[in-house]
Amino acid sequence: MDGWPADCAGAWNSGADAGHCYDLRLRDFFSRPAVAGIIGLFGGAFLAWMGYGMIKSGIEKTVSLSEQKNGKSFGIENLVLAGIIVSATNPYFIMWWASTGMESVRQAYEFGLIGVLCFYAGHIMSDFVWYTSVSVAFAGGRKLISDTLYCRIVLVLGIFIAAFSVYFMTSGIKMLVAG
Repeated sequence: MDGWPADCAGAWNSGADAGHCYDLRLRDFFSRPAVAGIIGLFGGAFLAWMGYGMIKSGIEKTVSLSEQKNGKSFGIENLVLAGIIVSATNPYFIMWWASTGMESVRQAYEFGLIGVLCFYAGHIMSDFVWYTSVSVAFAGGRKLISDTLYCRIVLVLGIFIAAFSVYFMTSGIKMLVAG
């Protein structure tokens, strides 16, 4: 198997060995400058699109907390779809699972299927606690700020995201040129 690390030659003897080699291959793949550059470009483009939308909404004042207070908010199915899209296009999400996440699963697999299930349950529970805390904080904060202030916050955060997108895209271009 040309290109495979030496310790993966007989990897398919056990699931743990296979997971280890899969992890090595993903790390190798994502550490390539061309791959990192493409991820930077696409991630930066997505952030630019998000930043533009936020800046436009903040300037035109098309975002409002009062609509949410009156029950005119998105349905849960739209929020779930939005979460899936944001996660799937987030370069850090992909990189985390390709490196740290994969290694965590590999280590959990050393305890068998129960280890992987425990890792998964712990991971999901930590996400649930974090996002519930953030949601509760935002729901309480809705009572404290006006729609005008909210539009200004969205505008400032949109500018920040747009600037961050420039950083992502220039980093991506540098990686492609260097690769």
